[in-house]
Amino acid sequence: RVPATSALRRNAQIHRATNLDATERTEEAIKILHEGIAEDASDLEAIVALGNIERGRKKFAECAGTYSRAIDILPDAAKGNWVYYYFRGICEERSKQWPRAEADLKKALELQPDQPHVLNYLGYSWIDQGINLDDGMKMIRKAVESRPDDGYIVDSLGWAYYRIGNYEEAVKHLERAVDLKPEDPTINDHLGDVYWRIGRT
Repeated sequence: RVPATSALRRNAQIHRATNLDATERTEEAIKILHEGIAEDASDLEAIVALGNIERGRKKFAECAGTYSRAIDILPDAAKGNWVYYYFRGICEERSKQWPRAEADLKKALELQPDQPHVLNYLGYSWIDQGINLDDGMKMIRKAVESRPDDGYIVDSLGWAYYRIGNYEEAVKHLERAVDLKPEDPTINDHLGDVYWRIGRT
């Protein structure tokens, strides 16, 4: 019902798309956002909303391109812009473009050096690939210090210890992660893996 001439029209359309996606009408949501972006290619809010929907729906190749459009129109290299590089890095990592993902995660840390989610993602990715182990562990420990009650970040530290063969530390942190996020299947699977390694049931 917002008039087409209203200054709130574009914002209303973005919220409409977000709500449609939340009710599993994702294709309609994406169509609305594409139409809005076609009308105004500089609409950063609409572009990011589209990228967020694509990322949430695991359309990782698509969301990497969408976040690239957002980054291309950013006004400056402000600290707050770290999130766009972080989101694009996630999409690139998930779509098997690791060199690009690594560069974007490093850029996000350059803009916001102590951001725990970026520290966790980059550190975890390095350790999972068996590279930069010392730096990766330092990053994840720093992330846990900043967010000690975040089950996903605590899980990363436990899994990192598992990957380097320190099962005693792995159990301690993975049990803590399960306490924080008992419903998460991946965290429970990680704890099961380390229990199997040490012969516990």
